[in-house]
Amino acid sequence: MHKPYQIMGVLNANDDSFYKQSRFTNADAIIKIETMIQEGADIIDIGAVSSRPGSKAIREEDELSRLKPIVDAIYEQRLYENIEFSLDSYSPLCASYALERGFGMINDITGLENDKLCALVAEYDVNTVIMHMLGKPSTMQNNPHYTNLLEEIEHFFSERIAKAEKYGIKKIILDVGIGFGKSLDDNLELIRNLEYFKKFNREILMGASRKSLIDMISPSTSQERLPGTLAIHLNSYDNGASIIRCHDVKEHVQAFKLHQIIKYS
Repeated sequence: MHKPYQIMGVLNANDDSFYKQSRFTNADAIIKIETMIQEGADIIDIGAVSSRPGSKAIREEDELSRLKPIVDAIYEQRLYENIEFSLDSYSPLCASYALERGFGMINDITGLENDKLCALVAEYDVNTVIMHMLGKPSTMQNNPHYTNLLEEIEHFFSERIAKAEKYGIKKIILDVGIGFGKSLDDNLELIRNLEYFKKFNREILMGASRKSLIDMISPSTSQERLPGTLAIHLNSYDNGASIIRCHDVKEHVQAFKLHQIIKYS
């Protein structure tokens, strides 16, 4: 049976991501990567800069210094032959380094805002995630407001897809950006209406893993939000998402396998 979804595991090469269990450095990162491969991940997304609400940007050079040991180890051990690696970054410097060393995807929270990044992605012909974010991480949760949420994000995607195509980028994935400049009601509306964005004929990525919207509905720390995460991700899959970005690969692989057999076989 063809598997119509992909599980993307998260690994952070920084010490300030909101979920501390996703933070790894150097040798520990490779162990975690090998574990996620064994658990059934299809993609591993590696980032070195926190994008949690209120976080600040850092210098490209500092981001690369965090990423470099992990990217080098992946390349030296040829792990990219076993699984697709994604770089969670909007830095052309970091993207160039990773793409030269076997990475096959760029996950850009700024939605291809940077022209240099567009040119790089086109040159390497890799998968590219265009995510919607209102403002910047440092300010995005300061009373976000939309007149028409779905239409405004649709307009953003239309513009950024056109920009991508102008550069010759072909492999485009869309991410509505849960928690990136959205209220709780906005997040829920997006989850319920993911199918609205299928009109673009692109894969849709959903990443709500352990995010604070779960706490707003069911008070919990980030460590306690796996059940809520699974509920959101399974509903998102039913509503049109085909790439699920998560911190807990093993649990997602099991849940989706059961969900697929019960509902669709």
